[in-house]
Amino acid sequence: MRRAVRCILFGLLLLSLGRPAPAQQASKQLKPGASQSATQVTATDYVGSETCTACHEEVSKKFGFNPHARLALEHGSQGVTCEGCHGPGKAHVDGGGDVSKIRSFKTLSKKQSDEVCLSCHSGQHANFERSRHAKNGVGCLNCHSVHQATSKANLLTLDQPNLCYTCHKKERAAFDQAFHHPVNNGQIKCSDCHDPHGTFQDTQLRSTADQSAVCTKCHADTAGPFAYEHPVVKTSGCMACHSPHGSPNPRMLRVSNVNTLCLQCHSSVNLAKFPNASSEQGGPVHNQSTQYVSCTTCHTQIHGSNTAYNFFR
Repeated sequence: MRRAVRCILFGLLLLSLGRPAPAQQASKQLKPGASQSATQVTATDYVGSETCTACHEEVSKKFGFNPHARLALEHGSQGVTCEGCHGPGKAHVDGGGDVSKIRSFKTLSKKQSDEVCLSCHSGQHANFERSRHAKNGVGCLNCHSVHQATSKANLLTLDQPNLCYTCHKKERAAFDQAFHHPVNNGQIKCSDCHDPHGTFQDTQLRSTADQSAVCTKCHADTAGPFAYEHPVVKTSGCMACHSPHGSPNPRMLRVSNVNTLCLQCHSSVNLAKFPNASSEQGGPVHNQSTQYVSCTTCHTQIHGSNTAYNFFR
């Protein structure tokens, strides 16, 4: 009996000796973007954020308010906060602060720095590599800063819309026009309509193919579905008639006169292209030139109607 007990205890001892220590287990999880060399990175290659603080005190003070700092709590504070991005720091420390022994983002290309960020954030931003930003050479660090951010929530280098305006000058001018979406006063943000990290739309809209969903989430009365749909709304979207950022015209219309806008489609010339069109499909229509009463005086339900094919109330 005693011999059996001794065998069991000896077996348990062997198992405990073969099991990695908790710190070692934690540090093996802390390698998002860590340098990969010919030698496998081990727990001893990490020095911990406390060691980094000895030289980088000012950076460390700010990092406590950084959302990345939460990772330290998730992984036992072993090599997460600093070394999660800059790679294991032992060689850097042993070299007396040799910058060639640690990953410095100042020396990385945009593609390389993006790879480090996406090693953790690829799930959130799966479309970034196909985005208009990425294709035009805009990387993560053009908009975000881990250490110098002004916005703690998403680490932006500037708050919206000023950050977007650094590149999008034309859109900034549009928001200064007489009729515009309330972006400059902070009621909505650029990212409410656009996903800066990429979508399947050319303009990175958070929308459907007809580009209307991004508008109807606020303008719910135009969403439908309607018994009588205005075809242009479904085929070309809201921007067939409206300028999305700003316009000198009321209701942010693309042209100054409502009738001129309507006659771009509803004219004898254009309707001749659709000989089979019925009155319920948009034609024929009576002649209406710009000096007469506005089309929408009668056709009030121009986005769609549940009562009349001609969009009367």
